[in-house]
Amino acid sequence: MANTSSNIDFCTLGMFIIDEIEFPPPRPPVKGIVGGAGSYSALGARIFSAPPQSRSVGWIVDCGSDFPAELRDFIASWDSGVLIRETPDRLTTRGWNGYGENEHRAFRYMTPKLRLAHEDLKDTDLLWAKSFHLICSPVRCIELVKNILGLRIAASPTTERPLFIWEPVPDLCVPDEFDNCLEALKHVDVVSPNHGELGGFFGQPTDEKDHVDYRLVESLCDEWLDSGIGPNGSGSIVLRSGKDGCLVARRGLRKWMPAYHQSSEKVIDPTGGGNGFLGGLAVGLVRSGGVAELEEAAAWGSISASFAIEQVGMPVLAQSPQGETWNGVRVEDRLSEFKQRLDRYVQP
Repeated sequence: MANTSSNIDFCTLGMFIIDEIEFPPPRPPVKGIVGGAGSYSALGARIFSAPPQSRSVGWIVDCGSDFPAELRDFIASWDSGVLIRETPDRLTTRGWNGYGENEHRAFRYMTPKLRLAHEDLKDTDLLWAKSFHLICSPVRCIELVKNILGLRIAASPTTERPLFIWEPVPDLCVPDEFDNCLEALKHVDVVSPNHGELGGFFGQPTDEKDHVDYRLVESLCDEWLDSGIGPNGSGSIVLRSGKDGCLVARRGLRKWMPAYHQSSEKVIDPTGGGNGFLGGLAVGLVRSGGVAELEEAAAWGSISASFAIEQVGMPVLAQSPQGETWNGVRVEDRLSEFKQRLDRYVQP
């Protein structure tokens, strides 16, 4: 009998990658750190999941023959719901990240990637997650949703539908994919591009000189909402816009929220901020009442992103008498401080 009463709140189909990051000189490069969309989105969910809830955070790590022992220890320290798979006949997926001016990032794989698909969830607890993070093209998004639902229904015909959160992959956010995008929107509960990716589908730049073009972004989001998001049209957009925060939008709601960090000095490495945001958003939706609580979940996402970008690589998890800390801060304290700021925030 399938274990459909899963205690997995979140599962990402993003990959685990061992990262090497090269910065403009004189800053030295950093090698052998945990990276990849899967790792950062799992981080975002884990930040809001102190043990025993930490086991509700599902992600997959494929360990090649060269997998470093210290990274195994690091992964174990999170006490998460990770599925570790040994693949000794291959090298672990590794990526090179190069940073230039204006946070421009170049990326390439240094070893062949092992992409995750719906088949990887079969006969695992992860199949029964309450939310899924998909980072992919529009066509692949449709395939993944259909196939994950197909696997669940085949095992348990009365299973409830999970939440699907789609992060469009940047290089296919282009006008040629616009029709596929509109079709993909009908299959997901939340779509979350950044403002550049949103503009990419429409072939329109969304940056003004000092900040995002707020009005243009709003009108493009309205077009998506009018075309229909989600199986019954009640889905949402959470548009991520870096230092300008995020826009949460669904039928009857449109609201900008600020970024947690207001000083660029606090942002050491923006890698993974968006993925981390979506992990926090997903567990926020699952635990606070679904898409109706979009603003609350986006606040969780903003806090997760804030910890992801304060350093190169992952933030430091530690124990204190008051509970877990990340980079020396209690997550609850940062969230409550942020909510007080939201009460005073003026819409742009």
